[in-house]
Amino acid sequence: MISFAAPWVFLLLPLPLLVYRLAPPHREKSSSIRIPFFRHVAKAAGIEPKSGSVIAHRPMLQTAVVTLIWLMLVAALARPEKLSDPIVIEKSARDVVLALDISGSMDQRDFQSTDGTPKQRLEAVKDVMRRFIAERQGDRMALIIFGTRAFVQAPFTEDLNSLNGFLDQTQVGMAGPNTALGDAIGLGIRTFDASEVDQRLMIVLSDGADTSSRMTPTNASAIAADKGVVIYTIGVGDPNASGEDRVDLDALKAIADRTGGEYFFANDEAALAQTYQRIDEQNPRIVETQSYRPQESLAHYPLLAALLLMLGSAAGLHFAQRRRSLP
Repeated sequence: MISFAAPWVFLLLPLPLLVYRLAPPHREKSSSIRIPFFRHVAKAAGIEPKSGSVIAHRPMLQTAVVTLIWLMLVAALARPEKLSDPIVIEKSARDVVLALDISGSMDQRDFQSTDGTPKQRLEAVKDVMRRFIAERQGDRMALIIFGTRAFVQAPFTEDLNSLNGFLDQTQVGMAGPNTALGDAIGLGIRTFDASEVDQRLMIVLSDGADTSSRMTPTNASAIAADKGVVIYTIGVGDPNASGEDRVDLDALKAIADRTGGEYFFANDEAALAQTYQRIDEQNPRIVETQSYRPQESLAHYPLLAALLLMLGSAAGLHFAQRRRSLP
């Protein structure tokens, strides 16, 4: 499709005609030969001498060429451009942070897989998280791991394959043996500072009680609520254990309730998969759609045509004058 960026320029098309009709004619004096006996010559020829002027007439071909040149120049000023098919860009309208507990207790093999065999907690969680990540194509996601300290394993990215790669590199104990749940939430809040969207979702998975945070989970969840971060918490492990191995379900529930999220408990791989499925159903993908049409300027084509017409016209006039000057 071809359109003009400045179609109002075509209003200039009748300008030469208006100048021709309204502007005073161009007058030019030319030299002549004075003959002392001019009156006698005129009388002998039977002509009555009188003053006058000669109006030069432009040939039709030259008029047509000049008209075409003017049309090409006006068309170039109107900025013709070729519009390609619209290109639609979908941009995620929500950012998601995954916070994963990799404390020492995640090494226990008390998680039942779908085939009934015991499985390491972290490996079962990673298998389910991979599927969850793969189903959120187009979303921006970040990965936080926490043990004694919390770290950003992967910043916000739309490349979910690389995010799964960072998840694969995660091992039990690489962030320390203890559980810093509050610090992980605080780090997630700081990670959202680089986010430009209003919809902010954090999914926190933990199998222990907070024992090493510098910021309590209660304070962290209050700050998250103030900043509009919704937190979904998932508890795995044994709530009847003692010490750091006991998952603090009450704390996880309080965090979710304070931020407007929801709390889940999963004691095997199937339940964990259902938990992520429910989170996905409650938080469908939100996108912002932008579209644009690539534009290719075509103004150089009428300019080139006008230049060729001017060069051809000048060459034609030059050769015509040379022919007239030849004997």
